[in-house]
Amino acid sequence: MAATAVRYLRSVGAATTAAPSTPAEALPRPDLRAVRDDERLPVAPDEFRRVLGHFASGVTVITARDADGPAGFACQSFASLSLDPPLVSFMVARTSTTWPRIARAGAFCVNILGAGQGALCRGFAVSGADKFAGVPHGDAPATGSPLLDSVPAWIDCRVHAVHTGGDHLIVVGRVEALGASDEGEPLLFHRGAFGRFSR
Repeated sequence: MAATAVRYLRSVGAATTAAPSTPAEALPRPDLRAVRDDERLPVAPDEFRRVLGHFASGVTVITARDADGPAGFACQSFASLSLDPPLVSFMVARTSTTWPRIARAGAFCVNILGAGQGALCRGFAVSGADKFAGVPHGDAPATGSPLLDSVPAWIDCRVHAVHTGGDHLIVVGRVEALGASDEGEPLLFHRGAFGRFSR
């Protein structure tokens, strides 16, 4: 096939070898350096939390199942990310003891909490306790991650990517299955307290 193409090019007088090219001029490289102390914003952690607390968010429980059983933690930093492909994201502290178990599982279920599930959220916010004690749950259909009973909505995912973001990790999940009851109000978190959505 290649020989035929070369014969054709020669018959019409076209060049069969590439003309020598002039090397492209490299773009200037930006200076890479560390951020100096005088360039850092003087934001105290307490003030950061106080101001960002004005942003109301929904509340979820992220669950997974590894060889040691079910694991989970309360998470308000959850968001939809992409429609095509269907992706969601959540943020988790790099010091989290639950995250390594989710990472080992390679999959997770986002359990979106309803207005009356503040106590359930508090139970999953405690470190070191048996968070699933007395919590009815089943298996999410695609990954087998724990699906908490009576949550108004859930999203079953496989870990798609993980990025660093300061003292947190940004976890991207590819949605494998999801469902919602379309009833009830969401559990909201605002300025350090749970609240309800009123129409």
